[in-house]
Amino acid sequence: MLWNGNTILITGGTSGIGLTLAKRLSGLGNRILVCGTNEKKLAEIRKSYPDWGIYLCDVSRPEERERLFLETTKDYPELNVLFNNAGIQRYPKLNEVEPWSEMGKEIDINLGAPIHLSTLFAKHLFAKENAAILNTTSGLSHIPLAYAPVYSATKAALHSFTMTLRFQFRNDPIQIIEVSPPMVDTDLGIPNTHTAGLNLDEYVDTVISGLEKGDLEITTGFSTISANASREKKDEIFLSMNQARSGSN
Repeated sequence: MLWNGNTILITGGTSGIGLTLAKRLSGLGNRILVCGTNEKKLAEIRKSYPDWGIYLCDVSRPEERERLFLETTKDYPELNVLFNNAGIQRYPKLNEVEPWSEMGKEIDINLGAPIHLSTLFAKHLFAKENAAILNTTSGLSHIPLAYAPVYSATKAALHSFTMTLRFQFRNDPIQIIEVSPPMVDTDLGIPNTHTAGLNLDEYVDTVISGLEKGDLEITTGFSTISANASREKKDEIFLSMNQARSGSN
């Protein structure tokens, strides 16, 4: 598809990968809509990018997702690209009891939101030219990080959902694209989470390149390795990755 002249809604578009991609896609000649929960960040973006659509929305809540759909399609009926990018990563210890609201919110943001928003927007997008749904998964979709068990599980599930969405919509005029990052230098909702990750601008370069080439699955670095590894290699990487983090031999 052409990556100019579109109207693109990016969830989680106020920081990290989402904001950097929003800026880059805006520079390519697309109208950008972003949503987030941080009013200060939204105000800063509105000031810096007055032509963007700005929406205060907590995508962990189904009623907020429904409102986002109604408002964005009313304000921008030409909207033709949904980019499900919002995500958080936590490190719960599964042998310790924590409020379900904390774990449930991670599931709602990472998995519930993209599934719900994809189904809400689908029929609207079918009627648009150059339409697409993009889902941000992870290299951990294929090889989980034991210390981020819920995050890894939600991204594996989102990878599965994206594949089935693409198959179910195979006869419809819409592209379904999976963007699968490795560890990137962002906070994923928790400050200083990934300071050792891939440089954000360098990573976004690879995403833009993949979009321009028409790739339906855009992987980079570890996510390329994990997506294509054999069963035996995945087991080897899983042990190596998780033992290294725990300091085990």
